[in-house]
Amino acid sequence: MDRSQQLGEKKISNLLFQFSLPAIVGMVVNSFYNIIDRIFIGNSVGALGLAGITISFPVMLFIIAFILLIGVGANSLVSIKLGEGRKDEAEHILGNALTMIAIVSLTITILGLIFLEPLMKIFGASPEVLPYAKDYMQIIFCGVIFQSIGFGMNNFIRGEGNPKTAMLTMLLGTFLNVIFCPIFIFGLKMGIRGSALATVLAQGISGIWVLLYFLLGKSSLKLRIHNLKLDFPVVGKITSLGFAQFIQEMATSLVNVILNWSLVKYGGDIAISGMGIVTSLQSLVMMPLFGINQGSQPIIGYNYGAKKYDRVRQALKLAVVGASIIAVTGFIIVEAFPNQVVGLFNKDNSHLREFTVYALRVFLLMMPVIGFQIIGSTYFMAVGKPNPAAFLSLSRQVILLIPAVLILPLFFKLHGVLMAGPVADFGSFVITAICLYRELRRLDVEYEEHWLSEQCP
Repeated sequence: MDRSQQLGEKKISNLLFQFSLPAIVGMVVNSFYNIIDRIFIGNSVGALGLAGITISFPVMLFIIAFILLIGVGANSLVSIKLGEGRKDEAEHILGNALTMIAIVSLTITILGLIFLEPLMKIFGASPEVLPYAKDYMQIIFCGVIFQSIGFGMNNFIRGEGNPKTAMLTMLLGTFLNVIFCPIFIFGLKMGIRGSALATVLAQGISGIWVLLYFLLGKSSLKLRIHNLKLDFPVVGKITSLGFAQFIQEMATSLVNVILNWSLVKYGGDIAISGMGIVTSLQSLVMMPLFGINQGSQPIIGYNYGAKKYDRVRQALKLAVVGASIIAVTGFIIVEAFPNQVVGLFNKDNSHLREFTVYALRVFLLMMPVIGFQIIGSTYFMAVGKPNPAAFLSLSRQVILLIPAVLILPLFFKLHGVLMAGPVADFGSFVITAICLYRELRRLDVEYEEHWLSEQCP
């Protein structure tokens, strides 16, 4: 059976496990890029180094937003085309996606290096933190093209039905980062610049691996020169389907900027450093959710394109259950052992440790419902409906979270900044539940009409 055909034939639970487990491992491993950086920096450079990386985090989310705009959007379209049996069109989309990634990456690098210092100041860097943020992001900007190819094109490896190779790609980058970090930070005494260089080199090797897979490997989809020429209708479809994920990441970047401003105002650089640790630990829980998300997306997209609506509904249900189990498990671990996990990042600064434990308990209070919200919003993107997908992504990161970050601190100071997270998480959960309920009722009607048309042609 062809790898893409199995999406419409194999048992859904087996498919979801087959696709999601490697994606989960890969996404968790990918989150270690930030965690490893912060552990090494926290134990070598100290709190100001952690603050420098935290200030840089919104910029990195901004970069990832453009990668996901292209990678996720094109992969959604590829999955649908494969479900419809149009492999040539899928390869055309793949080639266009690579060209888009290259153009966007080079543009980000040039603009980022030109406006580096004012950008760091806008994102909340204090005079003490600014040198660390500049040293880190100067190197990161130079490696945007490597990150974009490795992370963005990896979506297609999974989308064509080869999740194990997609997982190995992410494992390769993280493994190399673990090796390079101590060498550059401690061995060569490069400090925060060594951390950035380790990340860029690891991503570069990972990016080459992905390109070789589509050029010389056993991929179903191939990179062909004639497909690299931009087809603007295809570009429009890619950006349309990837817009929800793009908005979500851009909004997350904006929220982090506003969070940084509020944290500096009400808690100073210690609060910035502590929240950097919180977001790292949050990503460790969120990445498995995104893994299930990515694993379920080609299954839902293929079966929706093939009009197998019963399989679409089953895949969605199992994905929500799996994501919820992971979210609840992560919440229990974080709430039960906060001192132990925070201690990994810095053992000497008692003020940093006390604030971070407090922030961890408050900011992640509604983590158990996040899994449902993520899977629910991405369902709409998987079936080619970017508008509701974008709205649900915005509900958590813009419509609810940004106002909460701006308003709650006026009444509750630093505690209000931290409470904005659970307030937005719960509100977006309710909105997603309503939208998904209505969509599933519509899907039931479509399924019944399709079944009747087959029975009575």
